[in-house]
Amino acid sequence: MASDSKIGIGFVGAGWMGTTLMQRIIEHENGEIIALHQRSEKNARETLLNLGLSQDLYCKDYSEMLENPKVNAVFLCSPNSSHGPQSITAMNADKHIFCEKPCSTSYSDYQKQLEVAKSKPHLITYVNYLMNFDSMEKRICEMVKEKQFGEITQIQVNYRHPINISGDKAWKLKSEIMGDAIGMGIIHAISVMLNIMDANNAKPESVYATKNEDSTRGFETAPIYNIMINFDNGAAGFCFGNVDLANGYDAYHNIHGTEGGLIFDSYLDRPNKIRLWSNKTTDGKWVYPLDPSRCPNSSVWPEDTTTPDSGDVVNHQTGACVNHFLDCVIEKKASFLSFENSASTAELGWAALKSANSGQVVRIKQ
Repeated sequence: MASDSKIGIGFVGAGWMGTTLMQRIIEHENGEIIALHQRSEKNARETLLNLGLSQDLYCKDYSEMLENPKVNAVFLCSPNSSHGPQSITAMNADKHIFCEKPCSTSYSDYQKQLEVAKSKPHLITYVNYLMNFDSMEKRICEMVKEKQFGEITQIQVNYRHPINISGDKAWKLKSEIMGDAIGMGIIHAISVMLNIMDANNAKPESVYATKNEDSTRGFETAPIYNIMINFDNGAAGFCFGNVDLANGYDAYHNIHGTEGGLIFDSYLDRPNKIRLWSNKTTDGKWVYPLDPSRCPNSSVWPEDTTTPDSGDVVNHQTGACVNHFLDCVIEKKASFLSFENSASTAELGWAALKSANSGQVVRIKQ
């Protein structure tokens, strides 16, 4: 461990998300940043200065950072195409891994990640599908486990968000670095949907996807995907994804079950964002859990309930995901979003790409 038994962190990529995650690590009593590796030394040193960290933490060479015995874990916030190779190298160096999504832009690298992770069960790995840490998402999963909606028959979760391509973020336009639009952002909605359906004891069986390659901002890969997922309980899921155009952040949810349902509309004002009904808890009536005037006390949600309605990373659950990862390292407990445990999300993403390219339904590996 690092000084004072803290977890020593080697950080890669202090961009928009990376800088925020570094701040969350600094705030954690058991985390310590040991080194920062980034292609731009100028940007790296500016980040260290802004965070009040020593300039000596800058590390020009990634392999040198991995050789540092004080580095216990590596946070990967580098461009997408680097996630696979860098995580494999780090695991082979016996480092725990916090990896931004997507876990890889190469299927062969993804398979290698799983192979190495399985061979090193003592290592904690984590893929940052951070929407799952939003308190609304966690509450929905609890309601599903309690069968408040009965058996889910249909579910829709969207991801429409015009991702930032300004300035040095223009790399996101390039397919060689970005990978694809599903991994770039749409995978968040897929992860949330699968987590909700897993709470209903349902697994994905097959996927059919189409894509739209038209782009107003010059993406080299298709920015729009329409994804239909069939589950083994007979339910169907839909995801409308678009990383090119959106009027804000659209993470629309529509859940329908045999005993109830829920709709979340991220575009509406807070009192109207969520409405739900349940034969078990609301007498089959629609209520608004974020508006006490239109909801019985037993169904009102806490005032501090968060909802996924912003593309601004400062408003994301970055603290919760960092705390989760570091706690897993301390407790030597696998994350529910480890490379292995989140494989169903990655597999569905790869299958959706294959379906969109072939025009065929693709079976999901179990």
